[in-house]
Amino acid sequence: MDLLAWLPPFVVAVLLISASPGPAMILIFRQAALRGWRAAVPTVLGLEAGLYLWALAAGAGLAALVAASEVAFVVLRMVGAVFLVYLGIKAWRTVWRSRTRPGDAPADAEASITPPASRGGWWTAFGEGTVVMLANPKAAFFMIAFYPQFVPASRPLFATTALLAAVQVLIETAFYLSLAAVVGRTGAWFRRPRIRRRVEAVSGGVLVALGLRLATTTR
Repeated sequence: MDLLAWLPPFVVAVLLISASPGPAMILIFRQAALRGWRAAVPTVLGLEAGLYLWALAAGAGLAALVAASEVAFVVLRMVGAVFLVYLGIKAWRTVWRSRTRPGDAPADAEASITPPASRGGWWTAFGEGTVVMLANPKAAFFMIAFYPQFVPASRPLFATTALLAAVQVLIETAFYLSLAAVVGRTGAWFRRPRIRRRVEAVSGGVLVALGLRLATTTR
């Protein structure tokens, strides 16, 4: 019963965290807007896989070691920053390639501007989400500060953290997939060539800015 008493504030905290803007929200919005709801699914699952791994690391005490290590912090920070900048430049390259095409496709020619889903594309999106989450040193600090607040002293730390993390993953997955479904409903509008280029350009700029911000982050 002591753990159940902590669940309501835990759920509220998770919902507030999920709704906060950041790389995760940008990746999900971009995938859902430009490629549809199905394309956002592997991105969401990759992000949540990374989150769960960080939660397990926090429960095992590994996240605290990473947070305490200056070398680990710098390495994770730079890897995360470089990867975000890479994703942003990748989006800009898509805009540049589309501008070299002679004229715009018809607004209803969705298939001509939306690449079909493939197994390789699924795993690429999953990997991007996982790397974005795992290569963020802020996640280590967040996990070691967040979960202990909701673990009763009478409960085992690792097992309880794993359980709470599973609850968080379920909540965030439902939230993000619902968001992707809402955005995906307007996908035909987002996938118009001119609008698509603007979304790619803006999301690319935001990802590059987030990467540069992460690169200059200090403890």
